[in-house]
Amino acid sequence: MNGDAQSPASEPRTGGAAPAGRPADGDVAPGARQAGEGATPGTPGCPITIDPLVGSLAAETEALRTAGPLARIDLMGAEVWTVTTHAEARRLLTDTRLVKDITRWNLWRDGEIDENWPLIGMVDAGRSMFTVDGAEHRRLRVKTAQALTPRRLEELRPVVEGVTARLLDAMAAHAAEAPDEPIDLKSAFAQPLPMSVVCSLMGVDPALEPRLHHLYEAFFSTLTPQQERLTVLRELDELYHDMVRHKTASPGDDLTSALILADEGGEPLTADEVRGNLEAMVAAGHETTVTLILCAVRALLTHPDQLRLVLDGQVGWDAVIEETLRWESPSTHLLLRFATSDIEVGTGGAVGRAGASGGAVIREGEGVAMSYRAIGRDRAQHGQDADRFDVRRPAPIRHLAFGHGPHICPGAGLSRLEASVALPALFERFPVLSAGAVAETGNRPVLTQNELECLPVRLR
Repeated sequence: MNGDAQSPASEPRTGGAAPAGRPADGDVAPGARQAGEGATPGTPGCPITIDPLVGSLAAETEALRTAGPLARIDLMGAEVWTVTTHAEARRLLTDTRLVKDITRWNLWRDGEIDENWPLIGMVDAGRSMFTVDGAEHRRLRVKTAQALTPRRLEELRPVVEGVTARLLDAMAAHAAEAPDEPIDLKSAFAQPLPMSVVCSLMGVDPALEPRLHHLYEAFFSTLTPQQERLTVLRELDELYHDMVRHKTASPGDDLTSALILADEGGEPLTADEVRGNLEAMVAAGHETTVTLILCAVRALLTHPDQLRLVLDGQVGWDAVIEETLRWESPSTHLLLRFATSDIEVGTGGAVGRAGASGGAVIREGEGVAMSYRAIGRDRAQHGQDADRFDVRRPAPIRHLAFGHGPHICPGAGLSRLEASVALPALFERFPVLSAGAVAETGNRPVLTQNELECLPVRLR
């Protein structure tokens, strides 16, 4: 779960009118620019195309780092900036000139981007703590933050342990029945664990978990036709609306009920605001942990010397978790903030009267993403071996996988808790866990998430 929460919209707001002749899904959409000969990749007019099919994250990351600290990219037809370095990300994530309000985006105001853009549900994502700034953000966030204090998280530990044990029991039963048959660690363990935990936290009916999983798979995939994605968004909107209505009538011991009932410390949340927070928390609250668990397991299985250090007790699981978050950030590209005035990047943020005196300038109205995988492998921050997975890095491992500033992920502690329970339990139950061509496991076509397609492993 990242603080910017790439969650689906309850229903995209209608913005500028669609221009005539809009191309079909998969064609070059409005906002794209043609590169001139000799232009430098990552500059205006010559954006680096972010592959919606996620064919090679390594090559993409290297191209972004080469163009950094601010690179021009093409996000399925929308040309925006992305930040690629740790230092600039820390600065810009606290810069109040970058806001979440889509009406400040020039491409939206000009009608070049509308609800037919495949990524609109991640940018025009309704009203929640993830999509507003300033005092309104604080008002919407405070109740959720109060429910995710370290003490409250420790109270959730038995829930995480119980779900983990249940899933491991099912995997052991599979191994007993078919000892020579690999099992997909994603579908059997990494995916259902965080979905069950976050649904328990929010008070979502467990019977809805399979349907939610299906809907989010369709929403995040770049292969889903846009009209189908809009149908998914409408179904999610109706589903969460019904949940809030039910909790309002019959509140329980869960975070959704707490948000509905909270009236101290300012204006209570409206039903739509509760629904927005609920939807964003469920969406973002499971995606991050799925990737964290899978990437940690894959990294350890492909670095057996480091796995041995962990299993022998020379390195703690917390180091594995933090290094995985740095090395394979669960979010690859976080969308989007919009500049309310010109911001210079690379020289401290000020823009002189004559314009840029060095670095690059984010102009008023332009969109800005955060490329967290490139940021996590920033050599200026993490050394020349930043591309190497190493659980023995000097502590603390400073990364931005959960964001920074006011929108830092409120569920970071929950994700760490789940991983800290799941990973040691998995390797303790299956000490000879192994995999074949695990290093070649590909990604799902999810442009914003570092989500593996699957992770086949052998349990014995």
